[in-house]
Amino acid sequence: METGTCAVPPQRREDGERMSPKDFDASFAADMPRLRRRLLALTGNPHDADDLLQETYLRLSRRARAQSLTRQQHPYAYTCTVALNLLRDAWQHPSRREQSTDRLPESGWDGGLASYEASQTTLALLGVLSEKEAAAVILVDLEGLSHDTAGERLGAHRGTVQRNRMRGLAKMRDALAN
Repeated sequence: METGTCAVPPQRREDGERMSPKDFDASFAADMPRLRRRLLALTGNPHDADDLLQETYLRLSRRARAQSLTRQQHPYAYTCTVALNLLRDAWQHPSRREQSTDRLPESGWDGGLASYEASQTTLALLGVLSEKEAAAVILVDLEGLSHDTAGERLGAHRGTVQRNRMRGLAKMRDALAN
């Protein structure tokens, strides 16, 4: 029975002692070289075999009955069955597998620092503008509204919104240049 956490509840051996995670690790480690060879033969790729071996270990260690591996008459067969089920699942559902590409990601995640800095710079630049100029820049450039729609929201003519926006952008450029 799974408990919702990764912790494995302690079970008792036949001699009455509790089984430790070390017992499970030792049992899995004993079967690992043989299992890796089998997975390598099935996948044909050492990286895929290692990934599958790691996933097998994680799958077994997460189960509440993981300690039962040490009580199996044939622990290798039990471990091998879990690994083969994982491999079969990967073959049946290829969309779940990671896809290798030759392209690097466009940008790395910096924890949101760049977004925060951009927001702070934008707020500082908007602070340089008059209220009407800032409203025109926000509505047209940041929210993507047309000059007509921005004029309706501001209660101003389209041309007034354009003029305020152009003045605001010019002030922002000057502030960035200094």
